[in-house]
Amino acid sequence: MAKSWYVIHTRTGFEERVFKMLQAKIEANEFAGRIAQVLIPTEDVMQVKNNQKKVSKRKFFPGYVLVSMDLDNNTYWAIRGVQGVSGFLGDPKPVPMDDSEVQQILELMNSTSQEKPKPAVQFEKGENVRIIEGPFKHFMGMVEDVNEQKAKLRVTVTVFDRPTPVELDFLQVEKV
Repeated sequence: MAKSWYVIHTRTGFEERVFKMLQAKIEANEFAGRIAQVLIPTEDVMQVKNNQKKVSKRKFFPGYVLVSMDLDNNTYWAIRGVQGVSGFLGDPKPVPMDDSEVQQILELMNSTSQEKPKPAVQFEKGENVRIIEGPFKHFMGMVEDVNEQKAKLRVTVTVFDRPTPVELDFLQVEKV
């Protein structure tokens, strides 16, 4: 019988710790094959800190861990007993996820790992931004257009009292 996916609710910031503890229990064969996989859905994002580009992982669902398992009384209480776990989604009777939902999450994780990391900050039309890199460094401007696929913005800056459109990379600006 195929295992079902369940959602475990964790304390904020405890996702990695819960993941590692469950992985250790699986490797120690404590669950005798009843738990198949533990997953923290993440994507790669690009951030600029101290003028340096850095790729980091961002969680799709902060505070949640996904587990593929056969749910019975033993596995339920073994997972509930892990430090940082506050329960299952649907407690007191956990509800398994739809296979289509799990498939979408797995596809989303695979697609983001194969393409270049997307910026951690999302921009919207009409937002004020400060240019932090390039010939217009330190200028302020307003976002006129956002191209998510190319990670580009068209920003209008005022140069010599004239509005001037400038095309910039997402990483060349910061929100004000």
